[in-house]
Order: sequence, then structure tokens, then C-alpha cells
Amino acid sequence: MNRYHAVIAATGVCLALAGAGAAPRAEQSPSASAAAGVRPDAARIPTFSKDVAPILYKNCAGCHRQGEIGPMSLLSYNDARPHAKAIRDEVGDGNMPPWHADPKHGKFANDRSLSADERATLLRWANNGAPEGNPKDLPPAPKFTDGWVVGQPDLVLTLPEYKVPADGFVEYEYLEVPVDIAEDRWISGLEVRPGNREVVHHVIVHARPAQPERRPTAVRLSEGMDVPAGQTGGPQEEGDNKRVRGLSRYPRPQRTGVAIGGFAPGTSTMTFEPGKAMLLRKGSTIVVQMHYTTSGKEATDRTKIGLFFAKEPPKEEMRFANLSNGSFVIPAGASDHVVNAEMTVTADMTLYRLLPHTHLRGKSWEYTAVYPDGRSEILLSVPRYDFNWQTDYVFSQPVKLPKGTKIRAVAHYDNSVANKSNPDPKVDVRWGDQTWEEMMFTAFVYSIDGATPGGVLPLPAK
Repeated sequence: MNRYHAVIAATGVCLALAGAGAAPRAEQSPSASAAAGVRPDAARIPTFSKDVAPILYKNCAGCHRQGEIGPMSLLSYNDARPHAKAIRDEVGDGNMPPWHADPKHGKFANDRSLSADERATLLRWANNGAPEGNPKDLPPAPKFTDGWVVGQPDLVLTLPEYKVPADGFVEYEYLEVPVDIAEDRWISGLEVRPGNREVVHHVIVHARPAQPERRPTAVRLSEGMDVPAGQTGGPQEEGDNKRVRGLSRYPRPQRTGVAIGGFAPGTSTMTFEPGKAMLLRKGSTIVVQMHYTTSGKEATDRTKIGLFFAKEPPKEEMRFANLSNGSFVIPAGASDHVVNAEMTVTADMTLYRLLPHTHLRGKSWEYTAVYPDGRSEILLSVPRYDFNWQTDYVFSQPVKLPKGTKIRAVAHYDNSVANKSNPDPKVDVRWGDQTWEEMMFTAFVYSIDGATPGGVLPLPAK
């Protein structure tokens, strides 16, 4: 098993049982159990050792082990048994595993959903006393590298320590770390490890080469989707009506370079199949956009970035880009406001992954490819977007997009009082960096068919 398939497995189904600390729910009645796929008259009750552990090892252990994002370990019977009812409730209600794509559209290598048989096994085990069974039936426990999901990185970059204040808000900070490599390297994987997840909203990692260069691209965004003035990616504000600024110790540099990976709740790793990688130039500086959020108490973060290098140059160069629309207003109280974005493919390309991103008012996404011959295809539908689980959807079969294809994204927002996560349903909402504002942003990874890895274009004439 190569690293690409290993990390897909390790980060597959994470039963992050947010409700594990809540009071246990009463046992389900036989009729409720039957409705949940449980068969009370089954001849054999599943045991942890023989039936449950293989599911947890394969699907949950990447998150549910010491030091990872899951709130408890599920590696042993003694770990899992106290949480049997929480497992039953979260799996039975469909809250966990955290997978939000509509199965009718697309197939994904990192699909966290359980099969019907796996789900029934967990429910039957929990509803029938959660027995341990014979420990001799246990499969070998999965092996992990301490502190990392993917494995031991080839290069670990540690960011400067950052002290987050208790109150107020923090502008995007840009921390820089030089990379000491003797030659150009190809990145086959990346993992971001926040030092304090409680205050890290997101991380975007860029690689800035020593000298400016112009890289090929294969997409063109439609007009009229610009980010507002004064926000990251937008023009400078003019006049006296400027937005209030938060704490800023490390302002954005003139050049950030190209994006090579990142972190958001639910997504912290990225790996590529053999023969595919991203370029890291000799002499580059890693520029890291950090979005910190205050938590009511002072906190300290020291994020780490692990880089994995390919052993040889790739046949296909992976590239990051984004599809976003910063020109919208979500009216106060609107329960289903729609924002659209569109881009055109300008060269034959292959699409590998999509990561939808909104803030607390986002509720659903859908992506459609409209091909030059008039055909259309829904590539991804996320009917229940969850800000706390921002999944990077990795296509099982990369999608070929010929030149002239249009990609249309549609996001729905709930700015009403019915949205319990809504920071303020009484205000109109626009694009903004902070969590109480909103975004309509999609990161994606693609390659340009036939392009030479590492190729550059002439710089524009001055």
C-alpha cells in the first residue's frame, strides 16, 4: 500500500463523537432498532474483537487515537466500551461518520460513510450490551507515526510561536519559514499540525520561489465575482469608510507564492498517487496564512507543517486554484439565499479534488460541469454542508475536463434565526475574512493535460 492509499484509509471514517459527553440516550425499542437496521432476532451478537474492531481500525483510528482530533481513543475494547451508546446514537442518527456528499453524484476515494452492513454491526453491538468477545479474534492494531497522520515527513517546518489574545479578533497573519533544500523538490504529500486547534480557524500554505515566475494555468474565472475592497484578495480601500481592523503582527507580504496545501476543520492532509506531485523550488520560502480566532482566554499556537517528497520527478504536476465569488449580499433573515460562481476551462485538464468552504451560514453546495458538446454532469453535491467538517472531496476517478468546459458552483446560505450557528440573523452579510462574515470559496487541485512539469511562461513585459 503506497502513502496515498494509506492516508486515504487512515483518514477515512472518523467517528468524532461530539455528543460523547452527553447523557446516554435510553435504549431503543425493538421497533426503533428495526427501523435503524438492527435485527433483534439475529443469531449472533457482534463482538468488539471479531466484528467491531475491524471497522474501527479501518475507518476511525486515524482520528480516534491519543493526540488526534477525535475526543476519545477507540483502539481498544476498554477505550470503546464506555462510548458504546454514543457510537450507537451518532451512527444511528446519521451524524457520524462526518460525510456530507450525496451518493448519487460522484465517487470519492476518501468516502467516510459506512456500508449498510458496517452500520448495522455497530448498532447491533451497542444495542446488545457491547460485548468484548474473545480477545484472540482481534486483528492487528493499526500502526501510526506519533504526532502525524500520514507518517513521518521528510521535512518538518515549525512556525514561530504565536500568542492569541483572549478577546477581539485577529487579521490573517503571514508567517514565513525558509526552506533549506539543495535542489528543486517535488511534494507528494503535506500535513498541517496546528499546535492549538481551539484557536486555529484555517491554514493555507504557500511556496514562494526566490525569483518571481509565471506558471501555466487552465482556468478563467467569470466576471463580476471580485472580493470586496479591504478584504484578503481584494483591492485597497479608499476614502474614510474603511473596515475596522483587528490585531496584525505579520501583515501579508507583497508575494505569497502558490498554494500547496492547508488545514481546515476536518481536513489536514493531502497526498498524491505516484507520478503526481507539486513543485517546490530550491531557495523557496514557505509563507503560511494563519487565521486565528479568539476563545475568551489567551492561547498559544505553534503549528507544524510536514512535507513528503517524491523520489523522482512526476509525470503530472499538481496545481492548486480556487473558484470564488466575493460579490454577494445575503439579506438579513434570508433562509435560503443562493450564490453562484463560474469558471471556464482554458486548456484540457484533469480535476482531482474539490474543497467547498463557507462560514457559519453556508448550508449546501453543488458543482456542475457543462461540457463543450452541451452535456452536463453534477460532479459533487453536498446537501448538508458542515463548517466543522470541511471535507476535501477526492475523486476516485479523476475527472477529465476538455477545453471550453464550464464549472458552475451553487452555494445556499441560511441567515435566519432558524440557523442555530448564525452569528447575527439581523444583519446583511457580505464576503469577509472573519467567521462572522461569509465566503463562497472552493479550493481545487488539477493538472494540465500534456503540460511539462515545472514549466514556466515568459514574464509580462514591464
